[in-house]
Amino acid sequence: MLRIAICDDAADARDALRFQLEKTLIEKTEEIVYEFSAGSHAVSWLKKHPGEVDLLFLDIEMKDLNGMETARQIRKFDEHIMIVFLTGYAEFVFDGYSVGALDYIIKPATAQKLMELLHRIRVKIEQEKDKHFSFKNPDGTWRLPVKDILFFYSDRRKVTLVTRQNEYSFYAKLDEIEAQMNGQFVRIHQRYLINPDQVDNLGGDSVTVGGRKLPCSRNHREDAMKKIARFMMDN
Repeated sequence: MLRIAICDDAADARDALRFQLEKTLIEKTEEIVYEFSAGSHAVSWLKKHPGEVDLLFLDIEMKDLNGMETARQIRKFDEHIMIVFLTGYAEFVFDGYSVGALDYIIKPATAQKLMELLHRIRVKIEQEKDKHFSFKNPDGTWRLPVKDILFFYSDRRKVTLVTRQNEYSFYAKLDEIEAQMNGQFVRIHQRYLINPDQVDNLGGDSVTVGGRKLPCSRNHREDAMKKIARFMMDN
């Protein structure tokens, strides 16, 4: 799964890149989901939709807000999105390392360059798949860093994923999510699965996670407390 956005203030440049990308993307698992005509539009939208874009192609020489400043503003709230700069001048590319850019492409992008870049990105995503949690809901397809998740909460057939900034609901079973997390999260209740790295306090019958006090049931208490305490000592 790879969701791509393009930000360039020139419509013909966006069209040219989209045309080349569409020839190299894997159908059904990779897609161009958004296009922005200004850096300020990209910053505003991405801030409101964390985790909805994996890769951003970002033009450096834009009039409204240049690509470097756009990237700096994005990094204030998103350190995970992969950024690839587009530029017509090679001398700009060295500045990209200060904002954690993955790569740069000299315009116009060639099919060969994009194929090489996408191969690297696919390998990177595969290597880091245990560091992210992916799911779908009516608002889209999401891939969030595991370390940013506070806890999962189950209510009948729905599960809600909670971070410090947002909550996302989707259809799933908490048992399946627990198995998928491979021991990274701890079950404290029939309805709660928590990130031990986000625990603030352990109480007799509760656990505080990210400032939220959650119930710890009698059936899970002993095992949960041991796992959380072991995690806290190891870290």
